[in-house]
Amino acid sequence: MKMLVGLINGMIAGAAPILLAALGGTLTYYAGIFNIAMEGMMLGGAFFAVLGSYYFQSWVMGILAAVLGATLMSLIFIYFSVVLGTDEFVTGIGLNLFALGATTYLLRQIFEVKGAFAGPGIIPVPRVNIPLLQDIPVLGEILSGQNLIIYLAGLAIVLTAFLVFKTRFGLRLRAAGYNADCLDTSGVKTSRIRIWSLLLCGVLCGLAGAYLSLGYVTLFSENMSAGRGWISLAAVILVNGNPWGIALISLLFGFSDGLGLMIQQVMPSQFASMVPYVATLIALYFYSVRGKKRLA
Repeated sequence: MKMLVGLINGMIAGAAPILLAALGGTLTYYAGIFNIAMEGMMLGGAFFAVLGSYYFQSWVMGILAAVLGATLMSLIFIYFSVVLGTDEFVTGIGLNLFALGATTYLLRQIFEVKGAFAGPGIIPVPRVNIPLLQDIPVLGEILSGQNLIIYLAGLAIVLTAFLVFKTRFGLRLRAAGYNADCLDTSGVKTSRIRIWSLLLCGVLCGLAGAYLSLGYVTLFSENMSAGRGWISLAAVILVNGNPWGIALISLLFGFSDGLGLMIQQVMPSQFASMVPYVATLIALYFYSVRGKKRLA
């Protein structure tokens, strides 16, 4: 039973950063933006989370710094893809490479270390014990005692679904992706809606990055996002941007991540690290097959 509880908790922990980034990707997906820059936004958020937490001795400031760092990345994306009209794919690739290079450089210049920075000065985001619920056998071990950002991720699912499908902004967001010309004709600028979608995406990717460096572990390492932004993009594509579907897909990827950690005891760590990415390829394969059957 302890192994099962550990696997479920590992699944939730592994799903959280993918879920948050994918929810941000949902907003840009409906706005008609092919956003592959979530990897860079998440990585920037992870670095600035450690920077804020370490220098201000506060996990709250760490989260705020993460959001600001990821939002800065989204502003760069906005300037090139929305304002200047450059290709979104090329811009996203460039931003991801910039984030990797910039965080590596800043890590070595500010903290004077290579590879990773960890220390007692980094204040992690706390876990939350829920009264009464924590006393329930098995269930309490799963639903209580999780990192605060995991509960924020659960709230983000509800808020994103409400924003996209139940608000005026959500209607305009979907119109920006489905028929931008009609939206412009109605007097609402498509570019403005897309800018807001990217800013909100930056906020959610910042939370994902903060969880990676202040929740999942308490450190920053070079390229610590490790492709999670790409997995988030795959999750968005697989369920056509449905927030509830993204939650399920994220848990699936989180399960593969947790499973990979468990099988490290019996297999080489390099092979175990491949499990989430193999799961992504398998999921994309079945999505492709399903799409071809619909067209047939």
